Amino acid sequence: MQTVFEAIKKIAFEIDNAIKTADLGYAEGENASGEDQLKLDVLSDQIIEKEFAKVPAVNSLVSEEKEGELELHDSGSYTVCYDPLDGSSLVDVNLSVGSIFGIYQGILDAQNLVASAYVVYGPRIELVIAMKESKPMLYRAAGDQFRAIGEITLNEKGKLNAPGGTQQNWPPHHKAFIDSLFAEGYRLRYSGGMVPDLHQIMLKGGGLFSYPGTSDKPHGKLRQLFEVIPFAFMYEQAGGQAINDKGERLMELVPGHHHDTSPCFFGSNYEIEALKKAYGVK
Repeated sequence: MQTVFEAIKKIAFEIDNAIKTADLGYAEGENASGEDQLKLDVLSDQIIEKEFAKVPAVNSLVSEEKEGELELHDSGSYTVCYDPLDGSSLVDVNLSVGSIFGIYQGILDAQNLVASAYVVYGPRIELVIAMKESKPMLYRAAGDQFRAIGEITLNEKGKLNAPGGTQQNWPPHHKAFIDSLFAEGYRLRYSGGMVPDLHQIMLKGGGLFSYPGTSDKPHGKLRQLFEVIPFAFMYEQAGGQAINDKGERLMELVPGHHHDTSPCFFGSNYEIEALKKAYGVK
C-alpha cells in the first residue's frame, strides 16, 4: 500500500506543475460520461497512468476519463479508481481543484475499498489519506516532500453548508432543508469543486456537502467509484456520516457500472441526522 501512496505523492507534484504550465483549452473528445474534456484532464490522466504503471502492487486502473479497466500488473493486489482532476473547469479562474483516488481490493464495490486519498491543488498542495481503523491524515507539501500535519476529526455539528446542483432542479424538500440550515446560521461555502469544498468542511470541523438527485439528474451527478465512495470512506473515518437520499450508507454501494452515479450527502452527525428527518428516512 505504501508504494501506492508514494506514487500519489509524485502524481500530486506533476499535476500541480501541469496546472501551472499546461494548455487550458478543450481536447477534441469527451470522457466516458459524455462530458467535454479539457486538455488538462487528459494530461492529468496520462500522468497518473504513467506513475501507477511503475507500481507492481497496482493490478489495474479505472479512470473517470476512460471506459473500462486498464490492466497493469497481473500480480498486483489493488485496483485504483480515480478522478484525475476534479473541478478542472475552475482552473482557468484560478480556484482550487483536486484529484481523488479510491483503492479497492477485489470486486469494485464500497465494501472492498481499503483506502482512499485526495489531493488539493490550491495556494498549497495538500494530501489527505484514509485507511481502515484510523483517522484521515493530512499532509502538506514542503519543497519536494509531503510533511504530516495531523489527523482529521469532524465535530458533532459544523457551520458550513455546501449545496451542489442547480437550485431550480432541486426537489422541494431538499430546498426546504437547505434553507433551514441557512436559517440556523450556516455559512454558504460552495466553489463548484467537490474536492476543495469537502476538504474545507473536513478541516473546519464539520458541516454538510450535498448533491441530491435533481430533475435533470435523478440518479445524481457524482460518480460512485471515483468520487462518492472514496469521500464516504473519508467522512466515516473522520467520525462523520455519508448517505444517499434513501438514508443508506454510501459505504454499502454496489456499482453496476464503472461510471454509475448516486445522490450523496457528506457531513458531521448533526447535519446528516437532520437531513434524514427532512427526507423522511431512517
